[in-house]
Amino acid sequence: MSTALAIASVTAVLKDLLNNGLIDHDVDASVGEVIVSTLPPDRIDALDSQKKSRLNIFMYQVTPNAGWRNTALPSRNPNGDRVSNPPLALDLHYLLTAYGAEELHAEILLGYGMQLLHETPVLTRDAIRRSLTPPSPVTAGAGAGGGDLPPAMAALFSSELAEQVEQIKVAPAALNTEEISRMWSAFQAKYRPTAVYQVSVVLIESRGTTRSALPVRARKVKVIPFKQPIIQQINSRATPTDLIVSGQPILAGYQLVLVGSQLSGEITRVFVGGIEVPANQIVVADSQVITPLPVTLAAGVNGVQVVHNTALGSPPTPHRGVESNVAAFVLQPRIENITISNPQGSGNSLRSANLNLNVKPAIGDTQRVSLLLNQFLPLASPPPSVDVVPDSYSFVAPIRRVLSPPTSPPGPSENITIPIKGVKAGSYLVRIQVDGAESPLGTNPAGQYVAPLLTIP
Repeated sequence: MSTALAIASVTAVLKDLLNNGLIDHDVDASVGEVIVSTLPPDRIDALDSQKKSRLNIFMYQVTPNAGWRNTALPSRNPNGDRVSNPPLALDLHYLLTAYGAEELHAEILLGYGMQLLHETPVLTRDAIRRSLTPPSPVTAGAGAGGGDLPPAMAALFSSELAEQVEQIKVAPAALNTEEISRMWSAFQAKYRPTAVYQVSVVLIESRGTTRSALPVRARKVKVIPFKQPIIQQINSRATPTDLIVSGQPILAGYQLVLVGSQLSGEITRVFVGGIEVPANQIVVADSQVITPLPVTLAAGVNGVQVVHNTALGSPPTPHRGVESNVAAFVLQPRIENITISNPQGSGNSLRSANLNLNVKPAIGDTQRVSLLLNQFLPLASPPPSVDVVPDSYSFVAPIRRVLSPPTSPPGPSENITIPIKGVKAGSYLVRIQVDGAESPLGTNPAGQYVAPLLTIP
């Protein structure tokens, strides 16, 4: 890679190329003395009083090189340490302008200049070294000091332009009339016959110290076909011997049956509600996965996902690979037992009491719980002549979170007490809602809801 002197070195090499080319073609014989320069156009206008023919190569723009701009990135690791010195890759844009002291001199010079650049599409490494190598010092004596170079020119030899990994290429470019007009207006100079060239690519690299990792001692490559698992449907069954049913309530202790495609992988893992199910408890096939529900899974809306792991390294260890979509299902709470305590009220007065419920799965500290009571009316034969509207009630369970100290919540519990009041005596169907998931009701052969049933005396 080159140093920061590379830009000036390219300009110096192009100037030397044009100067030597004009000498080789004996241009002085046709147009007289010719000056090759690298000045801005406005500076040349100030020298117009000299009335000399001139061929000027001026770098008017520098742009990033698209092909190299992302090489060796990122240059720093997460700790901020430099791990590489990415090259500053630049394209240089030049104007080749001819100034004639007499008629046709500008056209002659521009023609020779364009021919020289056309015949030199690549600046070879030897040519760069010849142009940038300082001349040998002149022996002391008369005229000593004639071989001295300006300090700026002498420093260009250390640019290392000839050693950069990619060679310098010169290619013609084009500007339309509007672009040329704006450019020369910005120069505040008089327009002269001009050709445009792009020189690519200059690679400038820092010499900063980098923190490099040790080399890779051995490489192990594992190739596996890409399989994206997809969950299309969620079914369930109560026990391993029951039939798989679609659309039935999913309760604690049930098994989920995931139906989809490409579900089987090298190492298949199942996450239910973010909890990983042990691998020895799942049954995996390419189109179906059967998994039990985790014991600690809370009631409400939960997600299930299939993840494929791949064994990599030595010794092989599982690495997380592709993942399926997250399919949602509702785990409904189930009332196992109901008791009533502290009943109050008698006769025709409304009743108050505490209902003690045993529920599965356990209810979390922050879950919202509601109790629903619907008056139970047995089927009458014959049906009553007047429609009877059963009474219904709903009650919100008290918040279970312990406020003092706040760091000691009670934890999930299968037992919850919900106070009720203002309820008529009678028999009621009992439901519970946990985070919107509602417990199911049992039916008799006639299809009437009959359980769980609570009698309030």
